[in-house]
Amino acid sequence: MTVVIVLVVIAFILFVYAATGVRIIRPFQRGIVEQLGKYKETVDPGLRFIMPLIHRLQKIDMREQVIDVPPQEVITQDNVAVSVDAVIYYEPTDPKRLVYNISNFILAVTKLAQTNLRNVVGEMTLDDALTSRERVNTTLREILDDATDKWGVKVVRVEIQRIDPPNDVMNAMHEQMKAERNRRAVVLEAEGDREAAINRAEGARQSAILSAEGDKRSQVLEAEGEAEAVRAVADAERYRQIVVAEGESEAIRSVFGAIHDGNPSNDLLAIKYLESLEGIANGTATKIFLPADMSAMLGSIGAIGELFSGDADSSGDSGTAPLPPPPT
Repeated sequence: MTVVIVLVVIAFILFVYAATGVRIIRPFQRGIVEQLGKYKETVDPGLRFIMPLIHRLQKIDMREQVIDVPPQEVITQDNVAVSVDAVIYYEPTDPKRLVYNISNFILAVTKLAQTNLRNVVGEMTLDDALTSRERVNTTLREILDDATDKWGVKVVRVEIQRIDPPNDVMNAMHEQMKAERNRRAVVLEAEGDREAAINRAEGARQSAILSAEGDKRSQVLEAEGEAEAVRAVADAERYRQIVVAEGESEAIRSVFGAIHDGNPSNDLLAIKYLESLEGIANGTATKIFLPADMSAMLGSIGAIGELFSGDADSSGDSGTAPLPPPPT
């Protein structure tokens, strides 16, 4: 009975010993195994067995971590005391160096960030610090990444959360900002007035140009219309004169042809000549125009007189008196 109890006790102790040697490492963890206080190996995630009292397993979280750097007073290049705080994001890269190269990584990186934050912001003016946070973040991240590389840690990024100047500086900045906004408002209003004046002047100029062009176009069209009318009247007059001249020419050709066709004698021509003179003498004009060749005219009259005298002699005394001489 005593042997059975001893065996049960031994089995229980062995079970407890084996159970304490079982370790489960999660996917985001790595295990540091030490054997009798000496580094043995780094194990990956999964079910692991160690020998209690001989081996020791330390789990290291490999996920990205965040550290809040407390606010601190920093004096800028233009002697303004500001309160600055930051946030550091890092991730372990080598569990062995993170465990054995630094005893308190959180404290070390916090102090390192505070020291370098004073150096970086102290080399800048207040305006540059407020407007160049990205440059401060980049510079501080590079410094911390180089310093923590031997600790098996990579600094992913550093973000400046707040930069708080003193109250009097904040009030002065608000007044400056207000004055700048007022100045911009005045400038914008002046530019608006100038643009409006330019637009009005440009509109008036365009209106005057269009009005002048309209008047010129109207005058040109009116002149062209008058020219067309004069041209049409001239064309009509020319056509009338051509038609009249053609008619007179045709009449003269007809009369001349009829005269030639009738073969008139000199006696007939002389009689017609006298009839024409009679028509001229019966006019209302105070002047009488006579032919320049008086001898030819008198000869013709004499021939006509002899003609009529011969006719009278041959026919006998008919009781008619001879024609009187033509008036001079």
